[in-house]
Amino acid sequence: MMCFPPTTGIRRESVASDRENPQPLKLPHVAAEDSESWLAPYRLLPHESMSNTSYFEKAQNFTVDNLTVIQQPNITQHIHRGQSSKSPLERLEEKIAPGALHNSDERCDAPKCHPETRVAVQEEILSWISQGDADAQPKKMMWISGPAGSGKTAIAGSVAEACKEQGILAASFFFSSFSGALNRRHKGCFIRTIAYQLGQHPTLADFGQRMLSHIDRDPAVLNLRLGEQLEALILKPLREGRAKDTRDSVLPKVIIIDGLDECGLETFVRRERADRSPASEQHVVLFALKQAADDSAFPFRIIVSSRPERVISDFFSEEAKDITAEIFLDDKYDPDSDIALFLRAKFAEIRRVYNLPQSWPGDKAIQLLVEDASGQFVYAATIIRFIQEGPNPPPLQLDSAMKLRPVLRGPGPFEPLDALYTYILKSSPDPQQAARWIYVTQACIVHDGGFSGERRLPAFFARQLLETTPGEAEHLLGNLRSLIRIPPPEDHTSPYVTYHKSMMDFIGDRTRSHAIFVRGDRTPKDSFEYAVLRVFRNKGPAVPLDTQWELDIFLDRFLAMDVVESLRKSREKYDKLWWVLNMLSRPDQRRSAVIGIYDGIHLHPHMPEAVQTLEKGTH
Repeated sequence: MMCFPPTTGIRRESVASDRENPQPLKLPHVAAEDSESWLAPYRLLPHESMSNTSYFEKAQNFTVDNLTVIQQPNITQHIHRGQSSKSPLERLEEKIAPGALHNSDERCDAPKCHPETRVAVQEEILSWISQGDADAQPKKMMWISGPAGSGKTAIAGSVAEACKEQGILAASFFFSSFSGALNRRHKGCFIRTIAYQLGQHPTLADFGQRMLSHIDRDPAVLNLRLGEQLEALILKPLREGRAKDTRDSVLPKVIIIDGLDECGLETFVRRERADRSPASEQHVVLFALKQAADDSAFPFRIIVSSRPERVISDFFSEEAKDITAEIFLDDKYDPDSDIALFLRAKFAEIRRVYNLPQSWPGDKAIQLLVEDASGQFVYAATIIRFIQEGPNPPPLQLDSAMKLRPVLRGPGPFEPLDALYTYILKSSPDPQQAARWIYVTQACIVHDGGFSGERRLPAFFARQLLETTPGEAEHLLGNLRSLIRIPPPEDHTSPYVTYHKSMMDFIGDRTRSHAIFVRGDRTPKDSFEYAVLRVFRNKGPAVPLDTQWELDIFLDRFLAMDVVESLRKSREKYDKLWWVLNMLSRPDQRRSAVIGIYDGIHLHPHMPEAVQTLEKGTH
């Protein structure tokens, strides 16, 4: 955590600049005592400059034994012997997406098939994995697709668990656009994460050593294009050891990839290159998978689960047609029976908790709910959460849901789900503002700066950033617990999480959410940038924090977000110099980028002295 200069006593007025007739920035003569006096409010605390000291700048490949450095009276640092470089495994571990593994802690609440449901489709998939070579025309790839809410992720997760138990799971990667770390939204970590898992499998230890040898010889391989990573980290080590490794009969059999349609989806906080559209990223992943499947040294089957987006559908129906088996989650697999089984099991749990009669809710109610679900498990799961998490006893909550039926029947399959989402959102005192909060908290990211990788805002911090009055978050979201997971107040790390991506589809589509549509007069991006500028003006959140220590933590996290662009383009009046100096005090901030904010914005006549003085204290 960085410690920021106290805001008390710091000048709050903005120094005007000549924007109409900008002149080259000239270095005025400033007496030493004058420079010291005007910089005093911005000067870093002593321990800040020390923490950023670089003793051997640009030095490489050396070790230090028990060095003692005395920087000023009574302050001593001891530096003990350390390694001059990281091991290949450490380099690889830094560039994987651990949250994308099927059994990661990040996916602890991910949907799984309820016992005794989706049995037919799971059996078909598992049979293909273990016995697919006996087919008349064996296929190396399988594509599982279906509409939103049809249970694709639950099936993929359950199959991965079953394969793990049987020892036949080689690797898994679960993409996610609105949950978990940012590295689950893009293709960058995909091959590295698959390679890491293969190397960790007990039957592939020799493969792992060969892979790490490649990284040791050329660490830059970790930053190559996806296809070249595949060749260097997976295919080449497999070819080199084909004659030496354990025979294929005891090797793991399958790699499972879920949510490919969510790969490459952008947030409004981080701007990606214009040529990296979601479709292009997804096609790069698919092309790499086919490259692997076509290689005779690659012994694994590949399962891809996704919505039937055009780029994915075209790939499997054209480029990979001859090597792909397809499963589409439609009425063939009798989802209505599975949904009814799920509802009966959940209603039995509710009856036990609330001591309700065995006759509740009755076969007729379950039948109507199954009809409304239209094969979408997400509808059934949301209904159950609505009944369990609502403000009224379960029978009253169910009655409220049943009363929606006269208005929710429509021509589209999403009409019942949309009506349910609308009804729940309208239980908030301000449904549209609540929808904005949900959208912003799911799309914002932070990176490095004290966080583990890139991930969404912790709910605790999001409340500090977005609230304009104390208690606003609970006021807006308190009744929406059937739609979004809300961490308790004492949890400072967990984010808000929507239970299903269809919620984000709903609030971002005017034709579905109507009056709640979040892209109205003020978009979610506008709401986020307004909150950022509010922090710039206040040098902290709108709702004051109790202690300087809490403010330091907030500002440290705030600067871990991509806020430089907002700082650069804003014409709002706030103490920009104070912010730039604080950004420069962070070791992970690029000085050239921050100083570039002032290129052509001659905000303060003493900016050069500010930078020079700051650098003297931090080098």
